[in-house]
This record gives sequence, C-alpha cells and structure tokens, in this order.
Amino acid sequence: MADQTAATATATVAVTTPTGHVGAELAAALVRAGLRPRLLLRDAGRLPASLASRADVVEVDQRDHAAVLKATEGVDALYWVSPTTGDDDPVAAHERLGRVAADAVTAHAIPRVVFQSSVGAELRCGAGEIDGLARTEELLDATGASVTHLRCGFFFTNLLLQIDALRAGAVPVLLPLDQPMPWVAPRDIAEVAALHLLSPHPSPHLQAVHGPEDLTWSQALAVVSDATGHPVRAERIEDDAMRAMLRSAGLTAAQTEAMVGMSTGLRDGFTPEHPRDPPPPPPTRLAGWAYETLRPVLARP
Repeated sequence: MADQTAATATATVAVTTPTGHVGAELAAALVRAGLRPRLLLRDAGRLPASLASRADVVEVDQRDHAAVLKATEGVDALYWVSPTTGDDDPVAAHERLGRVAADAVTAHAIPRVVFQSSVGAELRCGAGEIDGLARTEELLDATGASVTHLRCGFFFTNLLLQIDALRAGAVPVLLPLDQPMPWVAPRDIAEVAALHLLSPHPSPHLQAVHGPEDLTWSQALAVVSDATGHPVRAERIEDDAMRAMLRSAGLTAAQTEAMVGMSTGLRDGFTPEHPRDPPPPPPTRLAGWAYETLRPVLARP
C-alpha cells in the first residue's frame, strides 16, 4: 500500500480546462491530494496565483494537435474535457477534439483517461451536441487505454447561463415540466474524477454522475426560488420558439440545432443507460448550491 501511495503521489496528471467549473475543482482536489498537476489551458493568466504556483501550467489550445501532443508528453493520466469552440458545427468540432485527445493518448501510451461526457451519449445519435461527446467516447475507447467516461447529469452551473431569465422570473425550457432529470454539482463530478484518476487499479469504466436526486424543471426552480428568495418558474415553450430565441441571440442554424437537440433527444421516455450511482459524500444539493453561488449573482444589479 505504501508503494501504491508513493506512486500515486508522483504521478503526472494532466487536466484540461482547469478554469472551468469542473476543472477548477479537480485541479484543487489533486493539489490537496499532494500532486502537482499539469494544467492545460489557453490563458494561464486566468488561473488563481495560489493554484498556478502549485501546478505545472502549459498554455495550449486543445484544437492544436501538435501542441496537445507536446503538452501531454510524459503524462500518466489525463482528464479530458472538450471545450466549446464556437464552430458552426459543434458536433463535428467535438469529434475533431476527440481525435486530438485520442492521438495524444496513443502517441504517449497514456495508461488512464477520464473523459467528461454526458447523459445522453449512450444514444450515439439524435441528442444534438451530445452526439459529439459520444463520438469522442468511441475514439478514446479505440486507443486501448483504461478510459472512464463520466456520464454527467445537468450541471447546477448551467443556471448561471440563464441569469437574465432567472431575474425576469421565468426560464424557457423544452422538456416537459414534469419530466425528472439528474442534476449535479461540478464539485461532485470533480470528486468522482479524482477518484478514478488516482485509483491504484484503473479499469475501463462507465460512471453515471447524476447528483443526489432527479428533479423536474418545476421542482428545481422551486428549490431555487426558496434558496435565493427570488421567485422563478419554468415556462415550457415549443421547439421552434426556442430555435427563434437562439437564432436571435446570434447562433447559427447548426449551432441552434445542436443546442435544441440536447433537449429534444432526451424527451419522450428517455432513461439513462446507467442507473444512479451513489454520489460522493456528502453530495452537493441544489438548495445549498443555489444559496451559496446563485443567490449572490442574482443580487447583483
């Protein structure tokens, strides 16, 4: 056991998007575990100084094949998140990023990989932008490495993208208001990722990371209302109305379909392939997150 602990403590773990909601939590968790992670990001200036001083920081664009291969040389484990690129076709962009990740894993024989995927990737087709994550799963599986795919539920932090709607008191949604779906905190995803990255006995795995409970949109926004003191409700809208909203916000037709498809593909009786796994103790509940994180944002002028 001592040898395993020492080996883990000296492992080189690379983390992509370390300023993202999950990546930031994961990088901090690895530092607390005694590691000096290698953090791959486009702008090193976005890292807190307290974290940057305890990590090896590499500025790299994940779309740059050669740069990613250089940045991952000598890596023992890789946490891969495919970032938003702004490309006209998000599904194709995810596939290109997946090929970059798979080539890096193959070129350096990286033995373990944890990929941040999503509920709905099991459909393989018909779930909008999630289809790109499904393709990345397949590309990483073909490398022969020990790959764990985290099939994550709906991030609490996605609500931060709806601040204007929350302030106005109504959030437009495509799912039926009584359809439950898994809600999860990025902090809990990071804890699960850290466990897989540091496990002394890695094995290929599919991990459902669903959070403590399934909630309908109506239930979730009732929790948010109570926690923040700001009344808000879910408002079901038609698919074409959502398309019009997204196009008016500047999204292209392909971007719009990729966004809409993430909801429409998970309607009509969809059930996640993998059942809810016990979340890491203690799981973060929506009420606590909304009070701690969302309430101060809503209070800003």
